[in-house]
Amino acid sequence: MREADVAVIGAGVVGMATAYEVTQRWPGQQVVVLEKEDLPGRHQTGHNSGVIHSGIYYQPGSLKAVNCRAGRQALLAFCQAEGIPHEICGKVIVAVDARELPVLERIYQRGRANGVACEWIGPQRLAELEPCAAGVQAIHVPEAGIVDFTRVCGRLAEIVQQRGGVVCCGAQVSALHVGRDEVVLGTARGEVRARWVVNCAGLHSDRVVQLGGQRPPARIIPFRGEYYRLRPETQRLCRNLIYPVPDPDFPFLGVHFTRMIDGSVECGPNAVLALAREGYRKTDVNLVDLWQSLTYPGFLRLARRYWRVGAGEMWRSWSKAAFVRALERLVPAVTAHDLLPAPAGVRAQAVAPDGRMVDDFLIIEGGRVVHVCNAPSPAATSSLNVARLIADRLHRLGAPS
Repeated sequence: MREADVAVIGAGVVGMATAYEVTQRWPGQQVVVLEKEDLPGRHQTGHNSGVIHSGIYYQPGSLKAVNCRAGRQALLAFCQAEGIPHEICGKVIVAVDARELPVLERIYQRGRANGVACEWIGPQRLAELEPCAAGVQAIHVPEAGIVDFTRVCGRLAEIVQQRGGVVCCGAQVSALHVGRDEVVLGTARGEVRARWVVNCAGLHSDRVVQLGGQRPPARIIPFRGEYYRLRPETQRLCRNLIYPVPDPDFPFLGVHFTRMIDGSVECGPNAVLALAREGYRKTDVNLVDLWQSLTYPGFLRLARRYWRVGAGEMWRSWSKAAFVRALERLVPAVTAHDLLPAPAGVRAQAVAPDGRMVDDFLIIEGGRVVHVCNAPSPAATSSLNVARLIADRLHRLGAPS
């Protein structure tokens, strides 16, 4: 049996940032992080595109917008202080034809409202920034950057342990009993008694809510994002980050080109229903996960609403030629030969019972537990500020006391 003041479920970057914030805000409080894998950052953090987002896309005043802007500054300061390689390289959001200009204009106005340094540019300036990109107009966002979030997560874990916290791997949580004075957690490595608990379980966050006796406000539906990588000899096709104008009827950003901190260039992702919550390959199937997705009324309503878009995403999943055509809209010179398979990621998308994709961060409270029910992109960029928000919630519930 282990006792703690605060237990954090999940050692992704949001969970580790939360433990980091608690040990910094309340020195002397015993913090334990419970992670089911053998190392922190194995899932969404470890399959992240590595982009430091600027906050240009998000509804002004939303948790996404506020936390992205403040979190970005905190992340940059942390990387500078800890010597973590990162780069503010900038990105372009490209309209390939005039029909996309109204949406591009709305993104530009959102960026300005959020305080993002951004510039409306024409084809000549676009050619200077990204010579291989094609577009009629674009937005240049010089504040966007790149970093390895797995490395960020690992350094957070090291600091938490240096401060006396414990990162307990191989400790999948299977029970959560919320009492008047404590929370008892059953884990694969024994029982943990904590005064306060934070659920940062990501792909399994809704299940942890249920373990605590609450009905989750949304269910996690896993979407696999598949990538290709440019061959080293064709990495010249993308200098930094090239994004399309996103489909306003679909809450994903579309396939894009991303230079990684190691110099490689990833192309993608698409967005297809994963057949398992940790389904990184097409052949990964978990019958329980799949049944829960397919029988959830919210998913069925979502599928009816977006079936045409979803069919296109699935076709790109199975047809490399279709994937290449999507990339060619941004960079006409790219060919199928230029692309090599790259590891996929899985996005934990919270879907409400009415079929609406939950677009913002969703954090609820239950007794002595704070549940992070939805932490979509830009969660990694925002993690240090989201951790402050979570610590504020803990304090409101009475911690520390």
